[in-house]
Amino acid sequence: MVFSSLVFLFVFFPMILTLYYLSNNKYKNYLLLAASLFFYAWGEATYVIIMLISILANYICGLMVKEDNSQKLRKIGLIIAILFNVGMLGVFKYTGFFVTNLNMVLNTHIPVPQIVLPLGISFFTFQAMSYVIDVYRHDAKVQRNLLNLALYISLFPQLVAGPIVRYQTIADQINNRTHTITKFADGVNRFIIGMGKKVIIANSLGMLADSVFATPSSDLTIISSWLGIIAYSLQIFFDFSGYSDMAIGLGKMFGFEFLENFNYPYISKSASEFWRRWHISLGSWFRDYVYFPLGGSRKGTLRTYINLFIVWFLTGFWHGADWTFIMWGLYFGLLIGLEKAFLEEKILNKVFQPIRHLYLLISVIIGWVFFRADNAVYAVDFIKVMFGMGTNPLYNGQTLAYINDYWYTLALGIVFSMPVIKYIKGKISSKNTKILNNDITYLLHSLVLTGLFFIVILSLVNSTYNPFLYFRF
Repeated sequence: MVFSSLVFLFVFFPMILTLYYLSNNKYKNYLLLAASLFFYAWGEATYVIIMLISILANYICGLMVKEDNSQKLRKIGLIIAILFNVGMLGVFKYTGFFVTNLNMVLNTHIPVPQIVLPLGISFFTFQAMSYVIDVYRHDAKVQRNLLNLALYISLFPQLVAGPIVRYQTIADQINNRTHTITKFADGVNRFIIGMGKKVIIANSLGMLADSVFATPSSDLTIISSWLGIIAYSLQIFFDFSGYSDMAIGLGKMFGFEFLENFNYPYISKSASEFWRRWHISLGSWFRDYVYFPLGGSRKGTLRTYINLFIVWFLTGFWHGADWTFIMWGLYFGLLIGLEKAFLEEKILNKVFQPIRHLYLLISVIIGWVFFRADNAVYAVDFIKVMFGMGTNPLYNGQTLAYINDYWYTLALGIVFSMPVIKYIKGKISSKNTKILNNDITYLLHSLVLTGLFFIVILSLVNSTYNPFLYFRF
């Protein structure tokens, strides 16, 4: 069940929200926990058992690493937690990948197990692991109530696709959170905006990207390849940031405050800045739990670059069990390493900002080719077509059809990937005009969101194409 499905919007969510606000405060968490487990079981009932085992194991490890235990017991608990969570990912997400590559290297014929990936396992295992590590580091207090910890790990607004909510961020909110009309209204607004980004822009551009990437590289044109990868670059942004907006909005409606996960990454002027703005919760997770423990940049230049490559290898591998994801991760590790070594200080900082911005956009777009392509060979061939390294034509009839069918959605995506609305709101709020008083502004805002909601519903009713790119990560 995804947030942009009609079942969620008109059955599950209204029912849970109504019961939540009718319930006594002491039962609200129990209701949310039951709803979250049902939400997860709706997708795959069998794998809810896996998540419950994860919750119990991390609860026990949390008790083992609490500060009043012996240091030996605390270290054992930490090691068990890391091995358990990484092992869970290894078994369910990477077994097939390892067996396939082992067969290729050793020329063996070991049967490749067909293991279905549990929904959101990459997200809830990272959250669970961060809880135990935070307790071990004294950054958070141990949660002695098993049901409260279960709620933190399984909370349905952020269960299957993040943002990765750190325990220390919402530890106090589990039992003490505020519910106000203002917060609820902010949540509704955020949810509708996220749904609009996902359904109106991401879904439409996804059809263009899918069509282009389904075309053999020999049949592509130069302009079609650029249209396809630009469409995908915008699709993945609006798809994932839209889902994060919906998660943050749902959290507010239930009294929770989640941290932001995106901050207009495509306005960046370096790869380092881009990854401070894109999927912020994942970037900060790898920084705090991998990069810093490895020594960060404190142990000398060579070690800094080794640490960067380890982090980016793991970041790529986290996204998927395929060499294309590993290549994507190492590509950004190399790019950020070059920026730290000399590129940013000696070149980028000395050129005009539009050139820096163009450098970043082209660099990121090339990276997305590896992320989207089905295999490394196709990714390399696709990039060759993009830059005219072959005999592919500039355009053909299909290219013109793509432009005719999708130019307006591409334009919308490009415009709204920049902080345009934020800029307009700032201008309006900074000028106390007689024409736009607070009541009129509020009315216009409500009308726009209402209209957006109805457009989204019409789109969902009239289309069966409603994928979510991070649903299986």
